[in-house]
Amino acid sequence: QVQLVESGGGLVQAGGSLRLSCAASGSISSINNMGWYRQGPGKQRELVATITSSGVTNYADSVKGRFTISRDNAKKMVYLQMSSLKPEDTAVYYCNAAIREWPTLRVTNYWGQGAQVTVSS
Repeated sequence: QVQLVESGGGLVQAGGSLRLSCAASGSISSINNMGWYRQGPGKQRELVATITSSGVTNYADSVKGRFTISRDNAKKMVYLQMSSLKPEDTAVYYCNAAIREWPTLRVTNYWGQGAQVTVSS
């Protein structure tokens, strides 16, 4: 069974920084795109950032210049470095990955359980 496990959420003051980590485990052949999404109170889930297996990144306009996504393919991990945090960044952050499973070689989209990030003003 494949799973994604996030860590690193918490409470931070506005202007502060946090780093989220997400580890993939299980019967994995390879991992395609990985990314982070978030869902704020009373809002729909939205894309924060994505990264391809070759390292090409994409960011939501609201986080450009403040957040950095990266990945370690050998460790099967993806990270989100968040800086200059604002109260409106408060949300549950979800890790996402398109994983080619072993031995079926089927690609399945997986989600982590979510990590709460709260930014106080």
